[in-house]
Amino acid sequence: MEKSQLASLSRRKFLLAAGVVSASALAFGEEGLIREPSSAALVRVEMALPRLPSCFDGFTIAQLSDFHYSESFAVTPIRKAIQIVNGLNPDLVVLTGDFVTTSLFSKAPEPAAAKAAEPCAKLLRELRAPLGSLAVLGNHDVTADPHFVTEALEAQGITVLRNRSHVLERGQNRLWLCGLDSMEGHPRLDQLLQGVPSHESVVVCVHEPDFADEASRYPVDLQLSGHSHGGQIWIPGIGAPWLPLYARKYPRGQYRVGRLLLYTNIGLGTIRIPMRFHCVPEVTLITLRSPRAS
Repeated sequence: MEKSQLASLSRRKFLLAAGVVSASALAFGEEGLIREPSSAALVRVEMALPRLPSCFDGFTIAQLSDFHYSESFAVTPIRKAIQIVNGLNPDLVVLTGDFVTTSLFSKAPEPAAAKAAEPCAKLLRELRAPLGSLAVLGNHDVTADPHFVTEALEAQGITVLRNRSHVLERGQNRLWLCGLDSMEGHPRLDQLLQGVPSHESVVVCVHEPDFADEASRYPVDLQLSGHSHGGQIWIPGIGAPWLPLYARKYPRGQYRVGRLLLYTNIGLGTIRIPMRFHCVPEVTLITLRSPRAS
């Protein structure tokens, strides 16, 4: 099928889903259509990592994803999410990409779209955690201008990991945070892990959840991703009418892929249509557990 036909088909499916949601809104009232995009729900999960040192038992990571900053629709859910995170006092904040929004199916650089990273980063600098905030880029960030988006985030004190690792130390024990480029870029997990001792615990942050099939081939304990928006529209009994490439196998919540644990956050923002249905913007608080803890 031609690329233009695929784009047209995907647009039709998404618009069809919008029609279903609009009809549902008439039946159930406007709350599900209007309030969901601007609210934020806290999801708490515990992840038992077999190689996690006992001194990291109870370590907390707050995850936010898919901001898609715009003055009209994104500011409110981002601010509400920041309030939730700061009330949780997590050890670390992880931001799993898509700070900006590019054109539908665009593959060409979009410097104008990248500029939204600056006001988005200024909001996100309000996040509070003892170990700060780490970020990876999403497919929209990479398409827009990855260097500009990276510089905008780092100017606000947010460390961006593009095929880089960040190690946390407690005494003689270590926990590795490995941040990968988006699958629209050049994720290099194989090279990144060359500098990580094979017996030490590893958390991989990468925008697209379906990368888990690749990550599961390596000594990785946990993958944190976003990208899917949970479909943005989730019809009970049916699921998401449309999901983006690289988020069709693992679109929301917790999974086990081989020995790898995966969590897919359904994000804060919206794209194409400022609408969510049964898909409330999410703040995830992940508590790591060690089998070695007494």
